Amino acid sequence: MKVLTDEEIKFKIDNKTKPPGSLGKLEEYAFKICKIQNTLSPKLDPIAFIFAGDHGIAEEGVSAYPQEVTYQMVLNFLRGGAAMNVFCNQHVIPLYVVDAGVKGIFDNHPRLLHYKINEGTKNFYKEPAMSEEELNKIFDYATNIINEYTKDKNLLICGEMGIGNTTPASAIMYALTDYSIEDCVGRGSGINEEALKRKKQIIQTSIEKYQLKNSDPLKVLQYVGGFEIAMMTATYLEAYKRNMILLIDGFISSAAFLVAYKLEPDIIKNTFFSHQSHENGHRNLLKIFNADPILNLNLRLGEGTGSAIAYPILVSAVKFINEMADFDSAGVSKG
Repeated sequence: MKVLTDEEIKFKIDNKTKPPGSLGKLEEYAFKICKIQNTLSPKLDPIAFIFAGDHGIAEEGVSAYPQEVTYQMVLNFLRGGAAMNVFCNQHVIPLYVVDAGVKGIFDNHPRLLHYKINEGTKNFYKEPAMSEEELNKIFDYATNIINEYTKDKNLLICGEMGIGNTTPASAIMYALTDYSIEDCVGRGSGINEEALKRKKQIIQTSIEKYQLKNSDPLKVLQYVGGFEIAMMTATYLEAYKRNMILLIDGFISSAAFLVAYKLEPDIIKNTFFSHQSHENGHRNLLKIFNADPILNLNLRLGEGTGSAIAYPILVSAVKFINEMADFDSAGVSKG
């Protein structure tokens, strides 16, 4: 197969009826999508998954919401009542919910995928969040998800739901970067000052106890991660093997992506970052990837909502390169 050169892609973009560079970031996005797909006629076929899981660390009071909200929100997703449902419906993005480790049993539903590892992780302040066997099973499940549900899709959105999950996300960031604990930890669901101080102490103590600072990414994922976070990591890696475009959501999704990036740095070539969230650590985490997020709307909901909102901007990038006239066909003189 002939590999397109940068010059060929740039010529098609610059030959549209506009001054060079006048569509700004859209031209960068179109170039990158053409590069990933190795075509001058790119297309986007999206799919979204919300990975849900509970966390033993929630018993330490690190969230403003009770743990049963995870289960309740999964039901809300399946009924179509959440923000992510609204935005996916708006942009015709198929949406599935993955039970990666929620406390409680769900009835079968056409949009629910049963990949429960366990009913929540262990409390990593006291013991590792999951076993090595559980982590290995997560990677097997991710392969199944990509094989079964993304055969005709080429753009992946991963969202998440899990009360307390900013704590493992912050722990992963603190373990795998050189940032201070203050740079990694925020208020998550809106905890008070006392709970925030406690959250920082729990993370710092746990990372030191397990000797995770700048250690093996998979060990970090096992010891302080979450089932839904680990399944996102594994799904990103499997999707990259299929050359899918990855549209990364907010802080939790970016922490999961950080592990994938540490394991496979070239994954960044297929990646767009949808937005910069309002969560404290996300801006710093994006710097690790030299990311220039598509949006900055002060979002902090999760679920994949930032990616669903940003997706139509990538559609516009594909639309202009495919449908906009060039100077020759339009009979317009170049400047």
